[in-house]
Amino acid sequence: MKVVILAGGKGTRISQYTQKIPKPMIRVGNIPMLSHIMKIFKFYGFDEFIIAGGYKINVIKKYYKNSKEFKDIKIIFTGQNTMTGGRILRLKKYLKDEEFFFMTYGDAVSNIDLKKLFNFHKKNKKVATITAVRPPVKFGELKINNDFIVKSFIEKPRVDMGWINGGFFVLNKKIFSYIEKYSTVFERGPL
Repeated sequence: MKVVILAGGKGTRISQYTQKIPKPMIRVGNIPMLSHIMKIFKFYGFDEFIIAGGYKINVIKKYYKNSKEFKDIKIIFTGQNTMTGGRILRLKKYLKDEEFFFMTYGDAVSNIDLKKLFNFHKKNKKVATITAVRPPVKFGELKINNDFIVKSFIEKPRVDMGWINGGFFVLNKKIFSYIEKYSTVFERGPL
């Protein structure tokens, strides 16, 4: 089963790093995030990768050119300013023989059980399965009484309401009928 990794965006929110390299090539523990992501998939037995590149794609190509760890990796230029849905659409010819494929982002590092995700997708027979996670809380929470006395302090409590995109998908090939053009944002219309 093929794994699509969207790695073409500009990473503008962390431009201090992405002026020279694409976001998926930012190193975590001296290894690019992209390698960490592929290692997650490889651990679960999924090792056919299609990297949907764009911005600074040559950095990705150069790094993985002679990779011994990731032997089955295609790095495809999907456009400089193509939206997420458009990047998937541009890979249609590489996925034509696949009933299902994984899709994730070039910065989606997680401890997700990919076999469980895939089995859930097959069992439910949907076009798309998306992972959901609770959003992380950025700040500690204070409870203050009417006398302005702190009654409790909890550092970054876990939120029990609301979900956000966890970044890992299983897609049926029918997804291509929901992506109309290269300017389609996958997370808006198709989802």
